[in-house]
Amino acid sequence: MKKQIRLFLVLLTAAALLLTILSGCKKTEQATDTPDMKAAAEVTELGEGAKTFTFLVTDKDGNTTTFRISTDGEKLADALLAHELIEGEESAYGLYVKKVNGITADYDVDQTYWALLIDGEMAMTGVSDTVVEDGRTYEFKVSK
Repeated sequence: MKKQIRLFLVLLTAAALLLTILSGCKKTEQATDTPDMKAAAEVTELGEGAKTFTFLVTDKDGNTTTFRISTDGEKLADALLAHELIEGEESAYGLYVKKVNGITADYDVDQTYWALLIDGEMAMTGVSDTVVEDGRTYEFKVSK
């Protein structure tokens, strides 16, 4: 009877050890394959200044390019123009952005436009009126 109990405990310990090893391997695979980790490895650092923000550019196919921008500038348009990340036309409402990071979205041509998001939410101001805040995420995303 004692041999059976010892054998049972050895098997139980081995099973627990095997489960621990397998669950550890699975976590490692998940950690190396997450999109966030891949995107984090591909961040372009630009500028110098007291405020640092993340700037995302998402094209019509959903591909995202990530920048980390430091600036002392007050407005988002100024920080992005300084690094030639945006182009557009001045209007009564500020800069109408047509090109971001070399990608054109033109409503007059194909009914696409650049939507401005702040921390994942649609901005309530245009790029010319958006105040740069340290730690925020700003994004231009092709929309239709």
